[in-house]
Amino acid sequence: VQLQASGGGLVQAGGSLRLSCAASGTIFSLNDMGWYREAPGKERELVARHTSGGYTNYDNSVKGRFTISRDDTKKTVYLQMNSLLPEDTGVYFCNVVTGQDGISYWGQGTLVTVSS
Repeated sequence: VQLQASGGGLVQAGGSLRLSCAASGTIFSLNDMGWYREAPGKERELVARHTSGGYTNYDNSVKGRFTISRDDTKKTVYLQMNSLLPEDTGVYFCNVVTGQDGISYWGQGTLVTVSS
């Protein structure tokens, strides 16, 4: 299973970006799909997660600004990021858990830089 993340870049504060992460390989079903980020000098933390049952949860710092969604037919998870703040800067990693074996996979990371 491979994950290909895209959509990062440089944006001014208040702007928007949409991240995508497409999974490929032998996948019969997907459980949780999520996005994490590593801010400079900090540990990787959960940003948003979307379960196969439709439940979503967000870090408090992004609630009301970020929206996670998924398209299982395309094996893709998205993160719409609005009203971006400089503190949203970091490397964003997608994560998926396959349904057939419960293994967790990570994407390569995509850099988001928000300038003030």
